[in-house]
Amino acid sequence: MQWLKRLYQWTDSRLQLGEPIKEMALHPVPNKTASWWYVFGSAAFVLLMLQIVTGILLALVYVPSAGHAWESLNVLNHQLTLGWFLRAMHGWGSNFMVAVVLIHMAQVFLFGAYKYPRELTWILGVFLLLMTLGMAFTGQVLRFDQDAYWGLGIGASIASRVPLVGSSVVHLMLGGPIIAGATLSRFFAFHVFVIPGMLLIFACLHVWMVVKLGVNEWPMPGRIVRRSTYVSEYHELTTKDGRPFVPGAVWKDAFFSAAILAAVAVCAVVLGPYGPGGQPDPTIIQTAPKPDFFFLWLYAVLSYLPPSLETPFLLIVPVLGIAALVALPFYAGEGEKSWHRRPVAVIMLTTIAVSWGVFTRLGTFTPWSPKMNAWSGGPPVPSRYIRETSPLVRQGAIVFQSKQCRNCHSIAGEGGQRGPALDLIATRMTEDQLIRQVLQGGGNMPAYGKNLTPAEVNALVQFLETLHPANQPPATDASRNTAMADAEPKR
Repeated sequence: MQWLKRLYQWTDSRLQLGEPIKEMALHPVPNKTASWWYVFGSAAFVLLMLQIVTGILLALVYVPSAGHAWESLNVLNHQLTLGWFLRAMHGWGSNFMVAVVLIHMAQVFLFGAYKYPRELTWILGVFLLLMTLGMAFTGQVLRFDQDAYWGLGIGASIASRVPLVGSSVVHLMLGGPIIAGATLSRFFAFHVFVIPGMLLIFACLHVWMVVKLGVNEWPMPGRIVRRSTYVSEYHELTTKDGRPFVPGAVWKDAFFSAAILAAVAVCAVVLGPYGPGGQPDPTIIQTAPKPDFFFLWLYAVLSYLPPSLETPFLLIVPVLGIAALVALPFYAGEGEKSWHRRPVAVIMLTTIAVSWGVFTRLGTFTPWSPKMNAWSGGPPVPSRYIRETSPLVRQGAIVFQSKQCRNCHSIAGEGGQRGPALDLIATRMTEDQLIRQVLQGGGNMPAYGKNLTPAEVNALVQFLETLHPANQPPATDASRNTAMADAEPKR
């Protein structure tokens, strides 16, 4: 094996990675930390590697195009050897990764491992969690089935509510104001390049800081963290009662990570891949889009909130939650680590876990808020809307019904509540604006340009032009300009 030794020496003399790797493998850890409570971080990193490997293989077949994404997933599911297994490993690996990262963060919080001098390690972990959730969300969009299409519309609607920058965020997400051809390419870039790259960088920094600062010691009651003495006390602890990470503690990490990979494989074989469901079609509204498992709690919370509180909740609560997590090591960076002496921390963690479980369970059957009434096949357009109208307007009413517009919009108090009521739409939008909205969409409304013929668009808009009070004419460019001029302050 002399040739192998010479090859190693030749490589290491140029890369000089031997010493950093040796330092990482032999860094001392307190004896009690070589327990099963400390294996989740390594398992999360192994799952990240699984996602990267399976993602690269999937990217060789997947086509990030609105017209071909759905078909390419079905090719993987049904035509390529073990393509379904590859998709299932990637999908279930994502779920396991989110679960393991959440458990790891809960364990770190419970053990007080965010305290001095590991503040930055905790902050990096917070951003790693957010990026992991971002990977899960963008991965769901790439399935581009009916649920993914409408789920993305809901996500865009949420993003559009951000003050000042809402429209810019929507443009960044969708590659424009609507879900179109550029949208899937944009999410493919986020899912395959941007977020994984950031995850790798942050994860490597996270691991490096764990090595340099040491693994958090087992939290003993009465062992107080003080900035002035903690470093020397930790060094003394690892000197008197420590062991090298390899081989002293690494075998438990390796065993647990292997068990997690085996569990992912079992789920992949038994339960198979996620979707895709039906092809995305904005004219088919019956779907009740639900996010993947780890986002169901948010779905349920929003469904139970009054509509007036949805936007404040979406804009305030996540920001406060993230800010509290980032600030935690700065306002609680000293003191007890043991959960036996930190009842408030235990109560907070228990409350969050129970609430998350309850709302996740409710999210499996709770409708999205605002509720969308399935109108197709129900009562027709009220006769007063088409009485004494032209054949073209009546044809527009037929298009309005057959294309299921009232699943999202209401008239005469009947219909869905996802979009605005249309009883007075002709007083707010001109004919040109209505045509543009139908063809191009906007906000959380999809574009229908490819799903309606020019004749259907013309008839539909002519019908919408009749939706105004009898004593108030429809909006025109001239009337709109006059109203805007009247609204301007006089000089």
